[in-house]
Amino acid sequence: MKDQANKGERIAKIIARAGLASRREAERLILDGRVKVNGNIINSPALNLTINDAIEVDGRLLSKPEETRLWIYHKPVGLISTSKDEKNRPTIFDNLPKEMPRVLSIGRLDLNSEGLLLLTNDGELKRCLELPSTGWLRRYRVRVKGRLNDSMLEPLRQGIFVEGTHFKPMEISFDRQTGANAWLSIGLREGKNREIRKALGFVGLPVNRLLRISFGDFELGTLKKGEVQEVRLSRVKNLLKIRLDSFQTKKKQKLGFGTKTSNKVDKILGTRNVSRKRGQNK
Repeated sequence: MKDQANKGERIAKIIARAGLASRREAERLILDGRVKVNGNIINSPALNLTINDAIEVDGRLLSKPEETRLWIYHKPVGLISTSKDEKNRPTIFDNLPKEMPRVLSIGRLDLNSEGLLLLTNDGELKRCLELPSTGWLRRYRVRVKGRLNDSMLEPLRQGIFVEGTHFKPMEISFDRQTGANAWLSIGLREGKNREIRKALGFVGLPVNRLLRISFGDFELGTLKKGEVQEVRLSRVKNLLKIRLDSFQTKKKQKLGFGTKTSNKVDKILGTRNVSRKRGQNK
């Protein structure tokens, strides 16, 4: 029984790898009774499957996972980052090139924010890049209304509570004053919902423009609004290896013993990337 449980992969992970949903979203699909395995509806994500099992989601057979891909997208103001919206507002997915496959956004930018947004067809890669523990730094250029001096930003560097929510210390610098507005540079390692807007509003500095310029080592650069640029898979794997090695080293030092990091990148991206021979777009 124990040997059987260890075979294959969890069904939510398989659905995520296929790019249909994140792992958490896949678990919700299962609990909602929208997933069948070998013709039978399942009601629990605690199920391991192999390549011999047939999975259906909303009546459609789940296709075999494609090679992992990652894109940088310059999100313009006026689009939301979710696939569906109760208010029928336009989404980023409505404005992507038609030739792109089904993708998931890695993190979000709200309606009035702009700049770099990472997109992927792999739910496992999405999960890895979103985890706060991996320490990916997000950098922003932010314009606020008001005249300020650097001391006004000190509470944000120390960390604050806003309406019961704790915002961790930010990397923040006062760049310049331009009339009634001021420009700031901000770095976050985990982004809670509207964190920058709420934190700056708390110290009396309403945000009137927010632009994300980087996510870890991925930079917006000269990419124009609405444009999409694919990242080479070799670069993604290299950056993930560096990040995971750094994380595991810190964990080893903290716990006082070692943990192996070999093959972790291929486990995140899927074994399909190891055996596949088709050329990767440059």
